[in-house]
Amino acid sequence: MTTNKETRAAPLLRVQSLGKIFEIRKGLSRTVAVQALNDASFDVGHAEVVALVGESGSGKSTMAKLIARLLEPTSGKIIFKGEDILKTQARRATRAFRSQVQMIFQDPFGSLNPVYTLAHHIERPLLRHGKVAKGDPKALRAAVLSLLETVGLTPAETFASKYPHEASGGQRQRVAIARALAVGPELILADEPTSMLDVSLRIGVLNLLIELKEKHGISFVYITHDLASARYFADRTLVMYAGHIVEGAPSAKLMTAPAHPYTKLLLSAVPDPHGSINSELAGKSGTPTLTDPPPGCPFAARCPYVEDACRQSMPPVRELGPDHFVRCHLDF
Repeated sequence: MTTNKETRAAPLLRVQSLGKIFEIRKGLSRTVAVQALNDASFDVGHAEVVALVGESGSGKSTMAKLIARLLEPTSGKIIFKGEDILKTQARRATRAFRSQVQMIFQDPFGSLNPVYTLAHHIERPLLRHGKVAKGDPKALRAAVLSLLETVGLTPAETFASKYPHEASGGQRQRVAIARALAVGPELILADEPTSMLDVSLRIGVLNLLIELKEKHGISFVYITHDLASARYFADRTLVMYAGHIVEGAPSAKLMTAPAHPYTKLLLSAVPDPHGSINSELAGKSGTPTLTDPPPGCPFAARCPYVEDACRQSMPPVRELGPDHFVRCHLDF
């Protein structure tokens, strides 16, 4: 499946027909196949933010882990800077790839080791990737303090000596961002980096990510279930359901003129201060079947506009306008 035009100028990242099947053991001898990701394709340009949105279990985090080489895909290609990394690299990602593609995890509490100082978490990647010589403690300290200041943790000397339990959730997430920045990445996979933070702290972290994009030209794959933050941060937004990318468009366009019934359902659940908060949800509740899924569109069982064709075959990708596509049988 192609979700955006092949003519897009030389993207930094190109994901092509990516699929992932997990084998889950049931009982002592039986296993079942869970289709977590199916025929997913998209591009990320230089200094571009692409958001992946959808409900829990839609495949967003699996996508990020595949790109980061934390998981191996069942099918498809991951092309980074023109190189198919699944063919040219070993089963485990090379150190050079790790320095170019970093990941920020959702949990700022679990992603830092409580027995080490905040400075230690930033020193490790600097030394591991040779950004600072091991025999130069002054340069190492200066690099750590500079990174802490870059992410807004000042006075840096004070924060460097703290332990994770002495920092707030927002401060810990900024340390995780500093750790990712330490190796000079070109692409950061941000897996719901604000979901475990207080609402008052989220905008600060998002503004920091925007500043990093603009100042350093870093690209982001931003994973979230929060459509409002996707509109605020992302240049383009892709909607995922049951492992499929069902719609994609520039973020402002997607939020104001959604086409897929699932996208409309997601947006109808977003509180609107102008009065539509009480509008009825246009769709049924439920979860998709990922083990031995039925033919057709995975959203068919919940769609209020379902037709016979929806239950019989997976809809093709249709272009609705400049960089706006949808995977749906309905006429638009």
